Amino acid sequence: MTPYADPAKPDHVAIIMDGNGRWASGRGLKRIFGHRKGVEAVRRAVDAARDARIKHLTLFAFSSENWKRPEDEVRDIMELIAIFIHRELQTYHRQNMRFQMIGERAGLGPKVLGALQTAEELTRNNTGLHVVVAVNYGSRAEIARAAAALAREAVAGRISPDEIDEAMITGRLDTAGIPDPDLIIRTSGEQRLSNFLMWQSAYSELVFLPCLWPEFSQESFDEALAEYARRSRRFGGVVQPAAALTGS
Repeated sequence: MTPYADPAKPDHVAIIMDGNGRWASGRGLKRIFGHRKGVEAVRRAVDAARDARIKHLTLFAFSSENWKRPEDEVRDIMELIAIFIHRELQTYHRQNMRFQMIGERAGLGPKVLGALQTAEELTRNNTGLHVVVAVNYGSRAEIARAAAALAREAVAGRISPDEIDEAMITGRLDTAGIPDPDLIIRTSGEQRLSNFLMWQSAYSELVFLPCLWPEFSQESFDEALAEYARRSRRFGGVVQPAAALTGS
């Protein structure tokens, strides 16, 4: 196997859960009904990742730009996140899942922040599926925070600016210690990252599904995994012909 060959199954899948509002609007409903329906899709995604023995699943739940939405919609989304964690936490804990939040905690209300922190603390030592929930997350802000942390260390004399490299930046991101995503899935047909894991996605495979997030199913997850398995990941290198690998 060459250094650039990857197994057919990703270790880390990240999902941009897009299309709740459009799902609701298309049915003449308020946007909150789309978000509520989207919670059911979250359950299906977690179950699908667990059953596929994925090691890490990152879910983009609320971006730092989503604060621009109407106040009542933001309040409802935060309420749904907290309720979902309270209802599912014990079940997921029994299934040996580990929860982690990435994003800026400052600015989050006590209810949703408390739920996220409780999930992290309760499941800290679990060794099964690692579920990473991105809340109040923006990749540009994350990179800026990492740069600021390194600048403070340089000013304090703990590091030299000349020592700063990619590994040092990676180690100060919210995702420090989490492998980069192998596969990023986005629903709703939109084809962009929307300020999500931009540093970490340098070599991620991107799969864009036409379904809206409330429609996401086991079949949707399987479709994305099948597409991933068809990709050839080279990481800037060249995949050698089979004869070169076997020596024949």
